[in-house]
Amino acid sequence: MRRRNAILAGILVVALAPAQARTAPFSVVEASIPQMRAALAGRRVTSRELVLQYLARIAAYEDRLHAAITVNPHALEEADALDRARARGKILGPLHGIPIAVKDNIQTTDMRTTGGALAFEHLAPPYEATLVKHLRAAGAIIIAKTQMTELANWVAGPPTPMPGNYNSVNGFGYNPYDPRRDPRDGIYDGRPVLPTGGSSSGIGTAANFWAANVGTETSGSILNPSNWTMLVGIKPTVGRVSRTGVIPITADQDTPGPMAKSVTDAAILLGVLEGAPDPYDPATSNCLPPPRNDYTQFLRADSLKGARIGSPRAFFYTAVAAPGDPAVRGGLNPDQLQAMEDAIRVMKSLGATIVDPADIPSVIDPDRDANFLLWGICGQGGEARGEDGHCSIAFKYGMKRDFNAWLSSLGDRAPVKSLTELRQWNLGHEAGGTLKYGQLLLDLSDEMDLARDRARYEADQAKDIRLSATHGIDEVMKRERLDALLFPAQTGANIAARARYPSVIVPFAQVANAPAPPFPEGFDPKRAPFGVTFTGMACSEPRLIGLAYSFEQTTRRRVPPSLP
Repeated sequence: MRRRNAILAGILVVALAPAQARTAPFSVVEASIPQMRAALAGRRVTSRELVLQYLARIAAYEDRLHAAITVNPHALEEADALDRARARGKILGPLHGIPIAVKDNIQTTDMRTTGGALAFEHLAPPYEATLVKHLRAAGAIIIAKTQMTELANWVAGPPTPMPGNYNSVNGFGYNPYDPRRDPRDGIYDGRPVLPTGGSSSGIGTAANFWAANVGTETSGSILNPSNWTMLVGIKPTVGRVSRTGVIPITADQDTPGPMAKSVTDAAILLGVLEGAPDPYDPATSNCLPPPRNDYTQFLRADSLKGARIGSPRAFFYTAVAAPGDPAVRGGLNPDQLQAMEDAIRVMKSLGATIVDPADIPSVIDPDRDANFLLWGICGQGGEARGEDGHCSIAFKYGMKRDFNAWLSSLGDRAPVKSLTELRQWNLGHEAGGTLKYGQLLLDLSDEMDLARDRARYEADQAKDIRLSATHGIDEVMKRERLDALLFPAQTGANIAARARYPSVIVPFAQVANAPAPPFPEGFDPKRAPFGVTFTGMACSEPRLIGLAYSFEQTTRRRVPPSLP
């Protein structure tokens, strides 16, 4: 009921507002941003008509997919204003009149910002996120706030971790490539049969509810959903895009980034999101933006020619045992491995040199203290104070520090004033659905003492960087003179995120959806999307975008979902 009320205003205008007749109507289905710009410039379509078409698709499929937490009730008014500006010859920027969605942890003042948490169900922030200002300045229509995992999936922990793309405001999101519920005994709680991945959502972009969307990633939440919904995702270097006005987990790793149907669309959106350095986010000065914030200049089809691409086999392709641990971990199944071998053959045919293996030193290091696989994130295994000596407290510590600072920035608008108050609010509203999976991660974060635990936090941060970057990605890339590392799907997201490094994922294949335990006999799951990811060192987005574009233009493997 809440979800239906949230989108009702947008849905009703579809029935009430007539579209202009066209002899050759322009369709938003699978249309790219450049195609929309050309159609708008050539008067083949108006921004109002784009919005109407998208609202019609939302009306048709939202009940099945749950792609949006809120639809902008003023989207048509904004489109009309942008159409009038265009008629006067005033074009605001590269997204003038094009509908874009943003994740619901990104603040907008004209729509609620819930973060998927019931405590923030009616939050009207007092200021907009910097990236939203950049979108509006470029002429974008913020058509909706997308589905997400509650508070970016830093809420519940073992033994009942929160499934991806579930939140207490809007329930589960469903993958348009197989929008059914998981039928397995013991798992039948409403979750999708085909995961949607990460805390961001690519559901609406894949289903053509809007042109593209903005996600956020702390560790995998752009790359993972992009993989599962056959999108291009760019996880930028931390600081490339401002985090001001984004509900945080930790500023050490948080970053917004674009999710789109093509590398071109994602590149256009990244340039808009980056904008000028933000005085409220000092990290935005870490990378030099390209001239005119234009990443499309790096879209060259021959970018793979002469490139050196590393294949980090150990763990990411082939299962390995960590030192002192007889159990093997990681690796691909035969279907996934075949997809990666096919991708590598394509890159070789385009003139790339594949360095294989290009194992990450910290992944294969025999010293337990120097092995990345043995250095986890405290909380993901349920590690409470006193039991967290062999993992990084960076997330636990950073969440309490940055979440409380964000609440403070809301002033009188803040529904709760601290992480402690949020936990108490959730306990007091359990009957409303706040604790379906518990809140262990919030509890563990609130245990942190920001003064007493600071030295430990700083030491853990230093180790994070050493194992993921210095003795990890940096070491192998410098030794082998690599342009990028090639990871299967989203498997490299954790190590790249902890290094604060950029990645670009490109759709490539579809593989069997064969989880353990298996689906019941007679249940026929659809095949699962599977992408390839290019990862580099800090500020290497221009090179990664070029490599991704070259691969995409040759393969063109993205297949739209089949929605009746």
